[in-house]
Amino acid sequence: MGSERRERMQALGVRLRELRTRAGLTGAVLAQRAGVGQPTVSKVENGRMVPSADVLGRLSRALGLDDATTREVRDLLALVEAASDMVEGPEDAMSVGAALDDAVRSARLVRSFQCVVLPAMLQSAEYARHVFESSPDSTPEAVGRAVADRVERQSLLYEPGRESVFVLTEAVLRTWPGNPALMLAQFDRLLAVESLSTVRLGVIPWRRAVPVMPRHGFTLCDRRAVVVEGFRGEQVVDDSAEIAMYEHTFARFEEAAIFGVEVRELLLRVMREFQELEHSATR
Repeated sequence: MGSERRERMQALGVRLRELRTRAGLTGAVLAQRAGVGQPTVSKVENGRMVPSADVLGRLSRALGLDDATTREVRDLLALVEAASDMVEGPEDAMSVGAALDDAVRSARLVRSFQCVVLPAMLQSAEYARHVFESSPDSTPEAVGRAVADRVERQSLLYEPGRESVFVLTEAVLRTWPGNPALMLAQFDRLLAVESLSTVRLGVIPWRRAVPVMPRHGFTLCDRRAVVVEGFRGEQVVDDSAEIAMYEHTFARFEEAAIFGVEVRELLLRVMREFQELEHSATR
């Protein structure tokens, strides 16, 4: 990360902390009032993350600022824009997941479609490590932080009042990094998550034609944003027409997927195939 970008992010964090202290709030209370995770507030205040416009708005309202024309909000917005405009370095490339992190934390309904890689919220730590290590210019330190952040965010799956719907193609289950043992642990996690009352996990079997040719993964956060995932990071889209298009596309994928008992049977069947692979590898 460039020194100028780091300085501006730190300045943003200092400003937010000043406003929070002036309002007499702890970081935990501010996060609760804003509907974001406490780690998000901590990362922003410590200069480790630039909040999205949506998160900044939530924090501003939770701090009791009257409107977006006040000096405090103008200063925050200027700092955010200045920090976001700086050229990203190699370590910034490892911040894939930051935009998704903001959007998911503040959403009550999350719908994610994936056609190659498992959704971030379902990845085991070792699976996530392989994902981040494949990023250009990755470093062991940046990978370690990224994995820890991803695992920490997954606690949202267990929170009452949230709903998460994941739809995968069967190809996701059969596109694997590392070794069969890693995937066996990953399937254990998928089976555990599938049983949660807050989660619906669906898979489009390879024997079924897909209703739309998938080009990339995406995650809908409530009905206000969609995070489109690419090789270098994510793009947050808040245009209503674009969101409506992604919602329609997700509904078509969801309609083609199997759920419940059928999806558990499929997971167990593919898991047995990985067990056979592991057995073959140890002969």
